Amino acid sequence: MKSTVVEVTTGKKEAVHDITPECERFAAGAGGDGLLNVFVPHATAGVAIMELGAGSDDDLLAALGDLLPADDRWRHAHGSRGHGRSHVMPALVPSYATIPVLDGRLALGTWQSVALVDLNVDNPVRQVRLSLLAG
Repeated sequence: MKSTVVEVTTGKKEAVHDITPECERFAAGAGGDGLLNVFVPHATAGVAIMELGAGSDDDLLAALGDLLPADDRWRHAHGSRGHGRSHVMPALVPSYATIPVLDGRLALGTWQSVALVDLNVDNPVRQVRLSLLAG
């Protein structure tokens, strides 16, 4: 297994950050066939495989905002207003994804990208662990 950690700056606002290029570089450098595991070791971030751009990332943030409003309803209440929702989000957008790799290339569909989803405005820097289990 080959593994590395990539640091991603998501900033001080909710973000859907495209990490496909980092995943592609890692898979190409590792070469061969296998499974790429993308994992965020944070209790308040997730990984999504989805179309990005064309409004989809904003639609995801809007849907999460509807499901998990940034208000005072959350029992887990420290940090910025509504911070508790960030701890619930990984139940909907998990902290990991697995992607097939064929000959050093991600086997994603035409419109699929790999995204780091982060609602936590209190933590502007995230780590993403990329691990390739060779076949």
